[in-house]
Amino acid sequence: MLQRARRNTLGDTLSRTADRMPDKNAITYKSITLTYKDLNHLVNQTAHAFLAHGMKKGDMITVMSKNSLDFVIVNFALARIGAVMVPINYLLSLEDIAYIVEHAEVTGLIASEEYANILAQASSSMDIKYRYMMDTDKQSLEGWKLLSEIRKSQPKSLIEVDIEEEDLCHVLYTSGTESRPKGVMLSHKNIVSEYVSCVVDGKMETQDTIIHALPLYHSAQLHVFLGPSIYVGGSGIILDGANPEVILKTVEEKKVTQLFCPPTIWIALLRHPEFAIRDLSSLKKCYYGAAIMPREILRELAERLPNAGFWNFYGQTEVAPLATVLKPEDQIRKLGSAGIPSLNVQTKIVDDNDQEIARGEVGEIVHRTPHAMKGYLHDPDKTAEAFRNGWFHSGDLGVMDEEGYITIVDRKKDMINTGGVNVSSREVEETIYLLEGVSEVAVISIPDAYWIEAVTAIIIPKKDTQLTKEMVKTFCKERLSTFKVPKYILFTDTLPKNPSGKVLKRKLRDQYGDISVDL
Repeated sequence: MLQRARRNTLGDTLSRTADRMPDKNAITYKSITLTYKDLNHLVNQTAHAFLAHGMKKGDMITVMSKNSLDFVIVNFALARIGAVMVPINYLLSLEDIAYIVEHAEVTGLIASEEYANILAQASSSMDIKYRYMMDTDKQSLEGWKLLSEIRKSQPKSLIEVDIEEEDLCHVLYTSGTESRPKGVMLSHKNIVSEYVSCVVDGKMETQDTIIHALPLYHSAQLHVFLGPSIYVGGSGIILDGANPEVILKTVEEKKVTQLFCPPTIWIALLRHPEFAIRDLSSLKKCYYGAAIMPREILRELAERLPNAGFWNFYGQTEVAPLATVLKPEDQIRKLGSAGIPSLNVQTKIVDDNDQEIARGEVGEIVHRTPHAMKGYLHDPDKTAEAFRNGWFHSGDLGVMDEEGYITIVDRKKDMINTGGVNVSSREVEETIYLLEGVSEVAVISIPDAYWIEAVTAIIIPKKDTQLTKEMVKTFCKERLSTFKVPKYILFTDTLPKNPSGKVLKRKLRDQYGDISVDL
């Protein structure tokens, strides 16, 4: 009883807000608006239905859909009963989806109609106990129960399940720098601790209205904005996607005060003709992250949105995902910086021996924080490596100035962050090597006006072969998720290497960093 009285889990955050402000608008999606009382009741009913069907604490349940009300409801309903949500990126290939559901050993599938078949196909060799269709009132696939139907007869009362803060809540898969996705295990404590940092450092308040346009399967929109907004009792507006015209219209019509976009979307907003004619004066808090914001774009945004403050949130899924913050007062003074550690984070820069280095020197960014994951699912070796010497190793290279502000220099293992999504260069290379006619290939990122970092393949063709860019691109499209397909393809006679034969990708980035290539 003592532990229950002191508990602070993901499900508890919604319960408390619903008690404090039951009649306040919580979430709007299309023509539907739910108050906090409405949302809490739907979550409770859904959780009761899950339990009635045999779902239990610790069950791994994958969720695959675009943004919707049901995504939010399922997120909290699973948390209420102690089940573990495994959201899946709907842009992934069938092979990637199958790997995730098998690796996570999921026992249940929750999907929108659009993705139910591919999820069923990906899990065809597994013992799946639960199949639920979300976001619809129509039965279209045999063997799937409708969420909208199963919860109708269920009580609206709060469910009492023995859940502790260190229990697993979410497993989010990230490509990172390996050829296979890694399952990042986040506990309730990880998530709620991170919410506190977001609320305090991002100045998130009850009176705010925020747009959720980026995918909710991703930790940025889910854990930096949706969760913290519900925690403080803000009002959220869910959009199907990050359509610039819809975002601009919604800001004007709904008097939106908060907006998060990765740099690619901010650029698209700036370049849209309606940016100049819509009334965007309600915007007070603008956030960016997931990739490096071009300095000139940030300057232009500050000029064209004079009423707004800007925040740069830096981190990664493994820290749920916030680590450092660059606040509005520092945007110009520390242009290009990722800021200082957020409220619940301690950060330093270390050398290859994990020794802290002097300010101004480049090293790996490491953290100590309750945000830090429990570990990688089924991978104790990678977990031990990531947490060696009592610090979480980000894999990012950075430099800390005399005031403690961090600037990201590079990714230690050549991960590519294209449009806010991680791509493993190794995975792309291994795919291209399967193409007949390829002698050698190196995959790097180069700056791009839209993608910020564009996946770029530099290929040495075999002698006497007629390899073309279109052949490479077509080959990759058949084998890789769309965002992993190279945007740029170059042919060369040689690749720079060190004495041991390792390709020097930094030299390649320097060599090709300012190229302009016809796609």
